[in-house]
Amino acid sequence: METDRRIKVQSVAQPDMGQFYKWAAALSFITIFYNLIEGVVSVFFGAKGEAVSLLGFGVDSFVEVISAVGVWHMVLRMKRNIKLNGAADSDRFERAALRITGGAFYLLTTGLAIASSINLYQGNQPKTAFWGIVISSLSILGMWALIHYKLKVGRRFNSRAMLADAACSKTCLYLSFVLLAASVGYELTGIGIIDSIGALGIAAFSFKEGREAFGKAKGKECGCAGACLDEK
Repeated sequence: METDRRIKVQSVAQPDMGQFYKWAAALSFITIFYNLIEGVVSVFFGAKGEAVSLLGFGVDSFVEVISAVGVWHMVLRMKRNIKLNGAADSDRFERAALRITGGAFYLLTTGLAIASSINLYQGNQPKTAFWGIVISSLSILGMWALIHYKLKVGRRFNSRAMLADAACSKTCLYLSFVLLAASVGYELTGIGIIDSIGALGIAAFSFKEGREAFGKAKGKECGCAGACLDEK
């Protein structure tokens, strides 16, 4: 009787992985479409207002889409029960996505560094940083919500993969704070150098993300679109 009771308790405590796949796929889709919309809006208003920091923020959002697609692909692979009982290596699609992501981040870093340097040298400044304030504020709220639910799902199902993805979303949150600080600083002072410094801050984060993406493509510690979506 006591043995049957223990078996019953263990079966109740066992997480429903079907629910995990649904939550993981849903969060991946939300991340993809959120970054697409954020990227389009940021690039449009960044170009219109000649704000390098907002423009770079928008391009970064497009690169994040590639990373999110990689996560979504791995969720599908997990759902098909491929190597669920061992350490699953990244397949060809995932490694290619990571390399593309890393390369795109490096290109973004170079572009922002050049554009910021030119602006600093020529003394250029944005027409307005208003949209940078609006978009970064909304992004902070959106990223906070995504991180909250990714952590909740990761902890509920004891998923290192989802927790790692949540940690990567924090980078986007930090980028939003950098953009907000640069935009508010410019609106309050009218000093164009602040926008360029903000763009350089985004470039620094982009370089870090690019380095991590290439590292994960080589099988190193998992992260945003890494190979650690191998649940038990």
